[in-house]
Order: sequence, then C-alpha cells, then structure tokens
Amino acid sequence: MFDNLSEKLQRVFKDLRGEGKLTEGNVQDALREIRLALLEADVNFKVVKELILNVRTKALGQEVLTSFSPTEQVIKIVKDELIRILGSTESKLRFSSQPPSVYMMVGLQGSGKTTSTGKLARWLTKNGKRPLVVSVDVYRPAAREQLRVVAEQVDVPIYAGEDGQSPLELAKGARTEANQTGRDVIIIDTAGRLHIDDQLMVELEELKTEFNPVEVLFVADAMTGQDAVNSAGQFNERLGVTGIILTKMDGDARGGAALSIRQVTGRPLKFMGVGEKLDAFEPFHPDRIVSRILGMGDVLSLIEKVEEHVDKKDALEMQEKLLRNEFTLEDFQKQLRQLKKLGSLQSLMSMLPSVGPFKDLQNVDMDPKDLVRIEAIIGSMTAQERRKHEIINGSRRRRIARGSGVEVQEVNALLKQYREARRMMRMMTAGGLGKPGGKRKGKRKRKGRGKIKGGMPAMPPGMNFPQVFGR
Repeated sequence: MFDNLSEKLQRVFKDLRGEGKLTEGNVQDALREIRLALLEADVNFKVVKELILNVRTKALGQEVLTSFSPTEQVIKIVKDELIRILGSTESKLRFSSQPPSVYMMVGLQGSGKTTSTGKLARWLTKNGKRPLVVSVDVYRPAAREQLRVVAEQVDVPIYAGEDGQSPLELAKGARTEANQTGRDVIIIDTAGRLHIDDQLMVELEELKTEFNPVEVLFVADAMTGQDAVNSAGQFNERLGVTGIILTKMDGDARGGAALSIRQVTGRPLKFMGVGEKLDAFEPFHPDRIVSRILGMGDVLSLIEKVEEHVDKKDALEMQEKLLRNEFTLEDFQKQLRQLKKLGSLQSLMSMLPSVGPFKDLQNVDMDPKDLVRIEAIIGSMTAQERRKHEIINGSRRRRIARGSGVEVQEVNALLKQYREARRMMRMMTAGGLGKPGGKRKGKRKRKGRGKIKGGMPAMPPGMNFPQVFGR
C-alpha cells in the first residue's frame, strides 16, 4: 500500500535532512521532487497543484526557515496537508433514528461491491448491529448466489427473494423481512456495469427515492487510479454519494485514488479493503494512512488488530512464561498461529515505522510458506522435545527433518532462531531493559512491567521478524 510513493517521499526528506541549512532553494528542490512523486503515484494533477502551493506558502515562511528544526517543520507541513486532503478525521457511518437503516452499495462491475457488502456486514455485526443483506443484481449470472455464499461465510442473514422479481421488489421484500426479524441495518448490493449508463443510474435513482438510504456508499477499485476517481464523481452527481469504500488497497502501490478521490468528489473515505479475506476491512483513518505514507508506521492499527485476534488470557500467560524463562517451542508454535490470524506479513510490516529499529524490516523476504515450514518442523517434534529443546541432539534433528520434509540445516536454523527470539522477547517483555547480548543494570520491578493495556501479547510476534522469518 503506497509503497512507491512512500519510498520516494522518504528519499526526499532524507536529502532535506542532509542539508546543513535550509534555504528557499533546497525547499523548492524538495517540493519539485514531491510534486513528481505525487504525479507518478497517479494523484490528480489539480490535487497535486493545490497541495504543493499550500506547502510552498507555509514552508517558505521565515518562522520555518529560521527555526531550530526547519526540516522537521517542513515534513510536518507536508503531513498536515496530506491529512487535510484525505479528510482530516475518520468519517463514521450514519444510522437512521428509526431502524432499519438502509445502505446502498453502488459502483462499477468488478469493483468489489459484493465482497465489500459481506465485509461491511461482518464489521457491523462485530460492532453490535444486526444487518440483513440483499442482492438486487438481477442481470449478472450468479450475482445473488455469490452474495449468498459471502453472507454464509460471515454468518449474516440474506434475503433471497424469488426468481423474476425486479430490483425494487427484492429490496422491498428485504425491508419487510428486516422489520419482521428485528434487523436494524439493510445493505443493498446493487447491480454494476462495465461503464456508466443511463439505465443503471435510473434504476439506482428509483431505489434511492423509495428507500431514502442513510448511506450511499460508492465502492471503487483503488488499483484503477484516476478511473475510480472519475467514476466516483459521476455517481456522486447522479446519486449524492455519502461515502467511499476503496477496495484492493493492499495491491495498490501508488495510492493515487486514495489521495485524490475525496478532494475531487468532496465525499469522505469511510472504509478500505486490505485483502481478500472477509476480515480484511478497516475504517479509513486519514492521519494513520498519512503516517504510513511518510514511513512513520501505524502502530495504533497494529495494536487494534492484535487486540481483536489475540486472546487476552493467553497473552498474559505467555508474558508470565517469558518472565520465568519458560517459553517453549510449543508456545512459539502458538505465537505463530496467532500471527497467521493477523493477516499477511506484508500488511503487518506496513504498519511498522520504516525508520529507527524497524528500518530493515521492510526489506525482509517473508514468504507465507515459511510459517507453514516452521509449523511442520515443530509438529514433527515429540512433546518432550517441544518442551525441552536442549535435548534435541543430532539424531533427533535428522528424524525431525525427515518427518517435516526439510533439510537438517533448516531444523538447526529454526532452533537457533527460536533461542534468539526467546531471548529478545523476554527482554522486550521485561520492559526493554538492556541491549541484546548486554547485561541488565539494577533490579527489575515486575509490577506493571511489559503489560500493555488491552491484552496485547507480551511482545508482538512481528517485533522479531528478521530473526524468525528472514531468509
């Protein structure tokens, strides 16, 4: 997500920090590079022009150029402008004062409306709502069946209706069922086209007039760049879109749609799809996204993801084991399984800062197959070996290698990485005292050390990716 843009902007800021003194000349050079980076990222040229103008006006002020940290102030100005373009604050969903609230999902065919409908229904359920979904796409073969499968996967009811019903009749039937079953949100998955046509818009306008939805959510494929922005503008003109969901953000290395669509349409980004799985769906936080773009990470989202998927009781037990130096290969295996629940390793890496101690993590080759291989190796050990790794001698290593289908060298590497991970994790859990390989100074106070509010694991597995998963 934003990989290309992030890399170029960080290079600009690194060069800017290398200047002995900030002048109008090197600020102008930096702004020229930022402008090129944004244009190459497929950001709308009007948005780029406005951003550069605002940054130039603020960055060339005497209070910036003569300050003690002019470079940091320029970076802050760029950050504030990017946040402003993306909407400044999170835009939350609205709900009707008289349930059920009606949401219309609109967009072009192939943008991800049906999958986003399921993801949104899952998100609403997780946040205490009782959604009902309905597909009114009577044109695309198996469109309604596709939504039925998705709804089943997220355990949300669907109104199936009857064959031959019109889109309006299907939506009315869903409203009746929602009233009868106590459902407080109806999500209408509408039809799409490969291009915008009048017939489609008339149908959507009729649905909007009949149901007066509190949200008309335009679903856009982020990878289509400015095409998504243009489509959003046309849908907004006809329907009055209230919010935007950007899909396939995990595959969008440029980010032009995200950085243009709100400024061009005037409508807020509300959610983004960050993967194929139905839980890969996040509210859009402008400040967090800008932090990712500028290489500052998004630790808040990482913590929220960990809190959602990690059992608090297990996390506390793991923390106590680390403090007692009782972290075994069985516990290591549990940590790996928890890690897999958090999504792709690349998505987790994007949430960590690309500077400081995390700088090298961005370049680590993390093949998901590595997790499978590690689990296979640990699974080929006996219970005693998993609890006491010290007893694994040469003959045991050869047996484990044969049982897991790997070379003995890989078993050796895993055991070495496990010992290093245990040492690092114990150090981090104890409150970060000392340095790897160094001695701790003073007495450690156990009370309150290493505990993070909300049940985050003693040390997130991601903190030690280079040692555990690096190739």
